[in-house]
Amino acid sequence: MTKTTPHNAPLESRERKRDRRRSFTIFFSIVFSVYSLINWYIFSRIDQAIPESSWLTGIFAPLFVFIALSYLAGQFLEHRSSSFISDVLTWIGAFWLGLIAWLIPVFILIDLVRFADSFLHFWQFGNLHGLKMTQWIMTDTVIVVFISIFLGFLNARNIRVKPIPIHIDKPNAKPLRIAAISDMHMGSLIRRRMVHQMVRKINSIKPDLVLMLGDQMDGNPHPVMQLDLGAELKKIESKYGVFAITGNHEYIGHAETSCAYLEAHGIKMIRDKVVEVAGLILVGREDSASKQFAKVERKPLSELVEGLDRSKPIILMDHTPFHLEEAEQNGIDLQLSGHTHHAQIWPWNYITQRIYEMSWGYYRKGKTQYYVSCGSGTWGPPIRIGNSPEIMDITLTFEGT
Repeated sequence: MTKTTPHNAPLESRERKRDRRRSFTIFFSIVFSVYSLINWYIFSRIDQAIPESSWLTGIFAPLFVFIALSYLAGQFLEHRSSSFISDVLTWIGAFWLGLIAWLIPVFILIDLVRFADSFLHFWQFGNLHGLKMTQWIMTDTVIVVFISIFLGFLNARNIRVKPIPIHIDKPNAKPLRIAAISDMHMGSLIRRRMVHQMVRKINSIKPDLVLMLGDQMDGNPHPVMQLDLGAELKKIESKYGVFAITGNHEYIGHAETSCAYLEAHGIKMIRDKVVEVAGLILVGREDSASKQFAKVERKPLSELVEGLDRSKPIILMDHTPFHLEEAEQNGIDLQLSGHTHHAQIWPWNYITQRIYEMSWGYYRKGKTQYYVSCGSGTWGPPIRIGNSPEIMDITLTFEGT
């Protein structure tokens, strides 16, 4: 058996860092390739609508490249040191991501209609033909998309408190009020004003217990630390405390730094651990991204719940709502998850509804109840269309209460 020596420990750490960099490089390469193809498609469609005599002809290509790369450039600069320039680039790029989310399905629909019209000749607009037709369609499309994005931005900045009554057929001393929040994504886009709103809405519930379901950080924790957003988190009022788990974005950033920061500001992290509080048993799972980004396998749920007192209510906190049957098989009474954002922007929620058994809302399998939140913050586009940001106001009642 090989003994671990002080010399081996740094070596293991270097190997883990190298693996983490390799995983991130692969992940980034795939994302960048897909992102590039999407932008090429949008560029080609807009470029078709610009007349050769237009003043836009000479500047459109470099301007498009700048906007398309701004989010990546902002995130790259932020990783080194957050600044005014990185913030501006991130905001520009974030809104561009929102425009992409609507331009892609709209342009595909237009292309399909144009393709069908080339055979059936059903699309007649009087004297509008060729380039004039393309310009007319493009102008109307841009107007509709920009109005929708603006309204989606206003919607995303207005967090709602959502009442969720849950009854568990197990005894407990009295009903409990739980404020649960998922996908805060604190960082360059979710700053003090939004975090203050989240904390104020949490406190308005007057919770016995506060649960945070992962992705408290947007990734890189340094903007959160630089903006001192933890000072807002310390204002959370809860009778029995605030408990949190990791999400994938803690791992996309730096999970250990993020968790240490949250712990220093009154948040108790439960990472593959079990905590008993207020007559409940909280089971907090490490996010499954720990394997991809940190080469750390999270514990099986069966191992975490082994030996628990099954007469007490058991609540599972698991950021990503995959394999919901595991909670039912292991006697969980209530599972709380987030992660999906319900795609944030319609109509992409039809994809998340195919990926996840439950993309947003209440669900039940056997005796196990589930609630998957669409989140309170935003990732990428600071926009929500087709869903509203929420904080869960869970009223737990029990047998005899």
